[in-house]
Amino acid sequence: MRNEKLLTMLETAIMATLAYALSFIKFGGFWAQGGSISLVMIPIVLLSFRRGVKAGLTAGLIVGLLKLMLGGSIVHPVQVLLDYPLPYAVIGLSGLFAASGAAGKAATMTRAVLGITLAASLRFLCHFSSGIIWFGSFAPEGMHAAWYSFLYNVSYLVPEILINSTIIWILLSSRASLLTPHSFSR
Repeated sequence: MRNEKLLTMLETAIMATLAYALSFIKFGGFWAQGGSISLVMIPIVLLSFRRGVKAGLTAGLIVGLLKLMLGGSIVHPVQVLLDYPLPYAVIGLSGLFAASGAAGKAATMTRAVLGITLAASLRFLCHFSSGIIWFGSFAPEGMHAAWYSFLYNVSYLVPEILINSTIIWILLSSRASLLTPHSFSR
């Protein structure tokens, strides 16, 4: 039991580090106030499926805090929460779709895509709220802040869902066991 806990902690640290590193691989865009299409969700989703929601939430929280500490933009304390720790932590909720027991390859892959979609949708709610409250002033003349925030955040999160889902699908086609926890044994 103790070894299993240590293994989960190590895997959480490794996946958080990998997710943070992958956040620097960005696909081109026009987002002046933040937001980008990246691969940050992949390690957190894999971890959340393998080790559970708690490990995924922890890894996401670590990534969000690293992004804040190493280059975040602070406007207001609540904005900080909505743009950094919370949206990355909720990626860990993708593990709610993890199969309990033996699931087929197609079912596992479908659950992974649903998990990514849930994670990105929750991230969207965080960034969307922040965008309405604090970044609505960037909306073009005559455009409502909510509509601006919606379009801005959807413009990078929908492609991120598609790209991350495609990569997870490719990874799982060759190795479905990536989403299966392995017991530590001597």
